[in-house]
Amino acid sequence: MGPLKGYKIIEMAGIGPGPFCGMILADLGAEVIRVDRASAAGSGSREEPANRGKKSIAVDLKSEDGVEVVLKLVESSDAIFEGFRPGVMERLSLGPDVCQTRNEKIVYGRMTGWGQTGPLANAAGHDINYIALSGALAAIGRDDSPPIPPLNLIGDFGGGGMLLALGIVSALLESQNSGKGQVIDAAMTDGSSLLMTMMYSMHQSGFWNLERQTNLLDGAAHFYDTYECKDGKYVSLGSIEPQFYALLCEKAELSEEDFGDQMKRDTWKHKKELIKNIFLNKTRDEWCDLMEGTDVCFAPVLDMSEAPQHPHNIARQTFIELEGVMQPAPAPRFNRTENEITLPPALAGEHSKEILQSLGLGDDELDRLMANGSVV
Repeated sequence: MGPLKGYKIIEMAGIGPGPFCGMILADLGAEVIRVDRASAAGSGSREEPANRGKKSIAVDLKSEDGVEVVLKLVESSDAIFEGFRPGVMERLSLGPDVCQTRNEKIVYGRMTGWGQTGPLANAAGHDINYIALSGALAAIGRDDSPPIPPLNLIGDFGGGGMLLALGIVSALLESQNSGKGQVIDAAMTDGSSLLMTMMYSMHQSGFWNLERQTNLLDGAAHFYDTYECKDGKYVSLGSIEPQFYALLCEKAELSEEDFGDQMKRDTWKHKKELIKNIFLNKTRDEWCDLMEGTDVCFAPVLDMSEAPQHPHNIARQTFIELEGVMQPAPAPRFNRTENEITLPPALAGEHSKEILQSLGLGDDELDRLMANGSVV
């Protein structure tokens, strides 16, 4: 089982980056217990990959008994994380101070968009707003269009859930030495800024312009972009290094006269118009036959129905089917402690009784909690 086997982590149910963080930790072998609200009991879907590998207990967080159940879980857990606005967990009597009083070693993760502090800390927002503030959104898009939202990959998942998972694992490692837990303030504004480190560095050195589609990696270069093919499908090029660019020119029969001076920026726009027409001469599959697997730095642009069927993804089992749902497999890979999905996505409260029993509660106490609605 995964490298986090033996760790017990509480996830306060939420949306977006929180469940994604919990999925990563569960995929890595941790026992993840999702605390759902009592009103949500029985809801959910077996088809939600972000909830795979977790158990669920449905708790009335407005009742003293319900809060006490969560605190009992804290006593026997290694970490807890939440994705509410600042102050919500404190009002529920489940803030870091209370939890760390019960368990000095508890790692307490906090996932927000703006962070726990700052003038925007209590404002509502979504991924698009957080990456707008970090400089990421302004850099993405064509020169003839407004900035284009890159789905919610940068804020919610890369700069949010993934960063929180890293923070939790790091704090768990540190606690082995110190014997103490700590609070993690994971903000999507911080995380998306961090993901822009290379671009900020290039801008400071004068190599990156602020205008969209004028730079090496933003679609300005004719050798780093996507192109439509004869059949309406697309391919991607990333032929940056001279030897890879030379191979591109050879495979696509690009003349030295038209495509020499690879890095001369003021020729990129003209070269792009030329190469667009060249890629329209063949279908995507024909270009794949010619370039895929070579050092051109080439790949077909696949949609979500095509990607799981690509031979490379099949060979590596990059996608798996769980409960009839095709989804990305756990990553990264480990050669000893192999990742394994232990449970299908849980319905809210599906494991309430089992989790209460694991806390050592007697049958009478368990029946009382279930009867008064503190746990459903």
